[in-house]
Amino acid sequence: MLNKKITVQDIADELGISRNTVSKALNNTGTLADATKSKIIQKAIEMGYKQFAYVNNTSLVSSNMPLNKEIALLTRSMPNSSHFGSHLLSGFEEKISTLGYRLSMYMVRDNEVNSSSLPFNFNPESVDGIICIEMFDKKYSKLICELEIPTLFIDSPSNHDNMPVNADILLMENYHSIYNITKTLINNNKTNIGFIGDIYHCESFYERWKGYCSALLDSNIPVDINNSILENDKEPYGDSEWLGNRIMQIQILPQAFICANDFIAINVIKALKHKNISVPDDILICGFDNSIESKIIEPHLTTVSIPSYEMGDIAANLLISRIDNPSIPFRIMHVRTSAKFRESTGNILIEKIY
Repeated sequence: MLNKKITVQDIADELGISRNTVSKALNNTGTLADATKSKIIQKAIEMGYKQFAYVNNTSLVSSNMPLNKEIALLTRSMPNSSHFGSHLLSGFEEKISTLGYRLSMYMVRDNEVNSSSLPFNFNPESVDGIICIEMFDKKYSKLICELEIPTLFIDSPSNHDNMPVNADILLMENYHSIYNITKTLINNNKTNIGFIGDIYHCESFYERWKGYCSALLDSNIPVDINNSILENDKEPYGDSEWLGNRIMQIQILPQAFICANDFIAINVIKALKHKNISVPDDILICGFDNSIESKIIEPHLTTVSIPSYEMGDIAANLLISRIDNPSIPFRIMHVRTSAKFRESTGNILIEKIY
């Protein structure tokens, strides 16, 4: 059944049972013998049914494992294939599936954020835990935490002026990787370096900004915000025309830009091309995320690689441990990242910065 979408009917046909019986097992409704339920779940895994798409075919679901446990994903925007969150969710779902949990997904709309209301189809009483991705509104994040359901934020609202959310937080390592890249540029005589991105968009952006600033200050170079583009993310960072015009407003073009992520960096490269400014001959560009596009754009983008899939496994362990031990102190964990120097920073001498 390669390349075919597996349906409930396909599973029923393979086992010689009714479609209704399979549906009951997959949705944990009705009354079925544990052995029957386990057999159906195992067949669904073997056939690659969408609910178990990330479970290894050799994994066995124990007949005495509860199958009615649910973890809810709350997100403002579903991560696409180039977003680190999509790979993280693959690792996360694979791990929780082996533990008897299923992942349900809920989109949080703008009107729900503005009215501080939960998604209409989300029932807090039916979930055992919550994982939040792209949830950076402070007021709404507080609302989620007040549900008193074990919750994990993947990245979080910027806490530069406040305490972190009352939940566990998992982030990629941001500060040291950007510090390392910025210091490497400085050691290659690039001392006029700007930053592009809304530093208060989320905690990871703010940590990247801090890494950039620290590298400058440790090299006795003042931080000059006039070299940077730090507007609120309501501005169209995805519009290369806007970016190009905004870059041209900078009095002296920097020797390099550190961008808050690859999405911004790639649009900066496009904007500079439209202005006949060459990367890396005239200016160096760095991003963050090691997205698919970073290896397609010309020149290939210097960036920071995130072990996204492995972060998913770590996220599952963090959230399950919170479900099992709800009273333990809240945790903030960073997962190490690594710089990837490519053509957008030219032939610079790369040194390990400690």
